[in-house]
Amino acid sequence: QVQLVESGGGLVQAGGSLRLSCGVSGRIFSINVMGWYRQAPGKQRERVARMYSGGTANYTDSVKDRFTISRDNAKNTVYLQMNNLKPEDTAVYFCNLKNYYSGSLAGDYWGQGTQVTVSS
Repeated sequence: QVQLVESGGGLVQAGGSLRLSCGVSGRIFSINVMGWYRQAPGKQRERVARMYSGGTANYTDSVKDRFTISRDNAKNTVYLQMNNLKPEDTAVYFCNLKNYYSGSLAGDYWGQGTQVTVSS
C-alpha cells in the first residue's frame, strides 16, 4: 500500500519562505510523476508543480520563479521550496504520486494535506 505524508506547512508572513516535504512509503514505479497541488477555500484543487522521474519539472505560472520542486529518490521524498510567499498562496497543499506502467496510469495516490497560511 502506498502512503504519502506531508509536513512543513504553517503560518508565515508575506515575503517569507516555507519548505514542504512529502515522504512516500510503498512501491514507486520507475516511471512516475510526483507533484504538489493546492486547494484554497471555495476553489478547485490546482496543480502547483510536478516532477517526472526523469527530472523534468513543470510549474503553474503563478509560482514560477518563486517555488522549486525537488526529489530525493534515495529517501522517497519530494520537496517544495516556497519563497516570496504571497497571501494568495494560502491553501491546503497536497502531495501526489502517479505511477505509470506500460504508458498507462497504474496508481494515483494522495497525501492528507498540509495547511499553508500567508498573512499580509
